[in-house]
Amino acid sequence: MSSSIIKAESVTKVVSTKTEHLTILENVNLSIQEGESIAIVGTSGAGKSTLMTLLAGLDVPSAGTIRLLEQNISGLDDEARAKIRSDHLGFVFQSFLLIPSLSALGNVTLPCLLKGEDEDTEKAKALLESVGLGHRIDHLPSQLSGGEQQRVAIARAFMTSPKILFADEPTGNLDQNTAHKIVELLFNLNKEHGTTLVLVTHDLTLAKRCDRVFHMNAGKLEEE
Repeated sequence: MSSSIIKAESVTKVVSTKTEHLTILENVNLSIQEGESIAIVGTSGAGKSTLMTLLAGLDVPSAGTIRLLEQNISGLDDEARAKIRSDHLGFVFQSFLLIPSLSALGNVTLPCLLKGEDEDTEKAKALLESVGLGHRIDHLPSQLSGGEQQRVAIARAFMTSPKILFADEPTGNLDQNTAHKIVELLFNLNKEHGTTLVLVTHDLTLAKRCDRVFHMNAGKLEEE
């Protein structure tokens, strides 16, 4: 079997306040293969998003190790982790996170600028076309519906051809019909680009679309 693209071993995350130590994650073990789609489900506050931020190198665990693309990111500094994210990861969040002053096209080409590369407008246009927004490339986020904004966010996530796409409640702010379309889009693009998908959701129907489902409960992770 190929080596894991993401591997978490005995990962614990403790957050300290003035009065107490809160264990958010406890002894989490997880191995994800390249091209796999996995869902992490659980109630609000179970630790799903915390686990995602650790797997993506946005934060470091209190104990244990996380290997991302065969690098031990637990031991890397902020800058080194940021470089891995910028080079290899894509993100789609519940709240879209588009830049209000940029057009749909400008939002999609933004990752190029952040990496210090030339804007690849042809690729951005093709991606917007693939998410059904070829006719809205000059529109600002305020001129787009929630579903259209999320499609722009998905196109942006694929702009740098990420090896791994992290999606945190990607349909959380959308009505059921729009959410269904966004899900289809996400899985189709994922398959097309051979991207590994890590999906955080409380929607069990959406989770069942993935190759494997993990349940997060009070900081502990179990595979279904």
